Amino acid sequence: MTQPILQDRLPHAPWMTPATARLPGTQLVEGEDWLRIDEAFADQMAERDRLIATIPETVHAQLDEGRPAADELYEVILERLARTPGYAVAGGQVTRPDGVVVPLDPSAPLLTLGRLVQEDLCIMERREGEDEHKLTGACLCFPASWSLSEKIGRPMIGIHRTVKVYEPDMAARVQRMLGMIRPGNALWRMNAFIYRDPTLHQPSFETAPRTDRTGGAYVRAERQCLVRLPRTQAILFTIHTYVILVASLSEEERAGLMNSRL
Repeated sequence: MTQPILQDRLPHAPWMTPATARLPGTQLVEGEDWLRIDEAFADQMAERDRLIATIPETVHAQLDEGRPAADELYEVILERLARTPGYAVAGGQVTRPDGVVVPLDPSAPLLTLGRLVQEDLCIMERREGEDEHKLTGACLCFPASWSLSEKIGRPMIGIHRTVKVYEPDMAARVQRMLGMIRPGNALWRMNAFIYRDPTLHQPSFETAPRTDRTGGAYVRAERQCLVRLPRTQAILFTIHTYVILVASLSEEERAGLMNSRL
């Protein structure tokens, strides 16, 4: 087994705070804090590079109707990185904080962005006459027990088909929340689960048995942000993945996590 890619700690223990423990548990993002760089950046980015190079058809999906939003996201993130310490954007390439140089390819916007930031990037859009937002494009290198090929093109309630708490009432609440997001007023939430396997890339289909979340030594958490793109009005769903040792939690945090339903 290769050495696991771990962070030292979680930036927030969502199960310990009532506002983030209850579903959906969303909070306002402060400023532009929807992209982050942490201590696992270099190792996670090396793994993202490997996955995109070897299995691009697994970690990337793009519907034709979602291409304008992907192009807009490409512009938005490159502009953001040009202002981010540690990045250098110039001459058709980006130098990352780990020193790796990534050529820019606007013909493959999501795959290119997937090599530039730690976050997985999913685009949700709602067309005229549709009840819900649906997944129209994504670069998903670190799925936590789901498969992009199975979810692409589905509306929200179809994406969450196997999530017991995602009932029609919850779906309606989430859809109302998505409709209220405005450019410049992003939201974030976090989840956390016990995992046996610290591997970052863990795709799984809906029919597969779930044996990953009991008796494990690792906490796998996702900081998820919802960002409105101003031109296409698409919703960007970012996923920043943290994996830490359960042993690194305090005794109080461990007890709280075991009793939580996040």
